[in-house]
Amino acid sequence: MALLNGPLGTKIRPWIDQHDVLNFGRHALAKGVAFGLLCGLLPLGPIQMAATVLMCVKWRGNALIGIITTLYSNALTIIPLYMLAFQMGRWVIPGDYPVPNMSALTQSQGWISGTWDWLTAMGWPLFVGLPLLGVALAALGYLLVQSIWLLPVCLRARRMQKRSTN
Repeated sequence: MALLNGPLGTKIRPWIDQHDVLNFGRHALAKGVAFGLLCGLLPLGPIQMAATVLMCVKWRGNALIGIITTLYSNALTIIPLYMLAFQMGRWVIPGDYPVPNMSALTQSQGWISGTWDWLTAMGWPLFVGLPLLGVALAALGYLLVQSIWLLPVCLRARRMQKRSTN
């Protein structure tokens, strides 16, 4: 936050305050997590983060939490996430779409080109399943943050109600 005290910070600070991109309130945090989960399925990390920041600015989410949340999709998790998205796409699209053979990952020139060949073999089910998975993860993330935030409030209200009845 020391960056906001410099000359550039004095120009940016009113804009940041106006758009609530660093607000740590319940709704801003929930939106930041949701946008991070939604954009985390986009290819390439910089695109994920830029899209998350843009969504957080547009709809007043916490951009910092959104950027951190996009890190759930990384080199270890992207293949299982894309397989889940492929499966979701198979459930939605009529027809038979076999799972591509994973040997394409090792038969190509390198793992990057092998992964690309494997992903393109997934076709329409992946193309349809990625937005479905992103929206599902975003909704679950939003509801989870709201629930975790409101849990102490509900417990306190219950304790106060018990005290008033005694």
